[in-house]
Amino acid sequence: MARLLSVLQCLVPRSLSARLIVLTLGSLLVVQAATLATVAHFRQKFTEQVTVEVTATTIRTLRQSLAQIPADQRAEFVRQASRDEWRLWTRTLPPNARLERRGRPADGGRDARTEAQATPRPSDTPPPANDLRRELRKFVDALNARLDDGTRVGLSRGPVPRMYISLMPDTTDGPPRQEWLVIPLDQLAPPVSTPAILAWLGGMGVLLLMVAAFSWHITRPLTRLAKAADQLAAGKPQRVEPSGPTETRRLAERFNAMLDTLAESETIRRTLLAGLPHDLKGPLARMRLRAEMLDATEAREGFKNDIQDMQRMINQFIGFVRGTDPSTYQFAPLDLKTWLDEQIGAWESTGSDVHMVMLPEGTVCINADRHALARLVDNLVTNALNHARPPVEVSLATEDNQAVIRIIDHGEGISAERRNEALRPFSRLDTARTLTGSVGLGLALSDAIVKAHQGSLTLGEAPSGGLAIDITLPLAP
Repeated sequence: MARLLSVLQCLVPRSLSARLIVLTLGSLLVVQAATLATVAHFRQKFTEQVTVEVTATTIRTLRQSLAQIPADQRAEFVRQASRDEWRLWTRTLPPNARLERRGRPADGGRDARTEAQATPRPSDTPPPANDLRRELRKFVDALNARLDDGTRVGLSRGPVPRMYISLMPDTTDGPPRQEWLVIPLDQLAPPVSTPAILAWLGGMGVLLLMVAAFSWHITRPLTRLAKAADQLAAGKPQRVEPSGPTETRRLAERFNAMLDTLAESETIRRTLLAGLPHDLKGPLARMRLRAEMLDATEAREGFKNDIQDMQRMINQFIGFVRGTDPSTYQFAPLDLKTWLDEQIGAWESTGSDVHMVMLPEGTVCINADRHALARLVDNLVTNALNHARPPVEVSLATEDNQAVIRIIDHGEGISAERRNEALRPFSRLDTARTLTGSVGLGLALSDAIVKAHQGSLTLGEAPSGGLAIDITLPLAP
């Protein structure tokens, strides 16, 4: 049972638009099938109760009328009466023809009747594909069951469709003869003609287009909303135009209202983060002057260290505000290979244990803000030197139209379950790193800069056991 449910779940379309189309078309097909079955049922009842009865009465009347006409005039009478469409076919029964005793129960007994077995059997050539006789078989069976005067109705078996109605056998002079009224069927139209089938298929095609347009009209606002949510997750909020049914309009309006609230909160946050460090610069400067005026050397050095820690915190706040503000970025083409080699060379020239271990061949060009990218590399290298153990190894590679910068240290690293937490603002991983003078904005700022460049930052484990940081940036076309 569970396997059957899993198979059914695989068969169900995943998109809302496809499900609406399947649901609408499925409902229409079920309704049409039920309608056709109902119409066919009542049509059969009508055929049995009305058509068969009227036709049987007509045959009886025709048979009694022909019985009043001399045998040599019947054929001409039938031809003239039918306007040269019907024929009277007379066949002489062979001497060994067997007459079957056909009885029917009535009042507890059997009324014996005779019926000639010499039925017309033309050529056995197979009938055409669209043969009307297939549709008339049930009608003929019902008609034969209704006739009770020895009259039989049959259909031809050859390539030309005909209906045969038996008349009274003539046994007056000479050998017995059986007369059949021949009615051609080739001029009758089939119950379902090709134009009707084409019209039905055309109507179903138009209906399918209407269902697809209806589904698209319903799902288009939801698709736009999903794209806008992806843009919001990527740090690029985009408003949605309300459209579609009332529910989707309300959803789009609520989404836009949420964007306005988030934008207001982000503005307040940036104002707070930018204003507070700026306001603290004055008191810090006065504290630095007063520390210089202290006589005690030990107290003066303690004051200076505390002031330096506070200054580093303020600088982290200011850097985080700038890094998370998209309006401060100025993108331009950048040869990442040459630029990164120069950045790491500057670290090596100061005597820091930072090395460029691998560069790709050819030019690696990206669209970037070189100042923000420099802040990113300096921040990650500084963190590796301050919170891990050297050497710090930097490499550059290209894969799948992307540039990958990898920075590896030789410290204790960050456990896999806490790596996502490390990228959050104000996150302090005391068990993994010593955070003296840090407010937990270094990796969060780096992640914000990478996202602003349409890239991704991933924390992993280096072969040496330290932290490996992979920065993926899209290459310029």
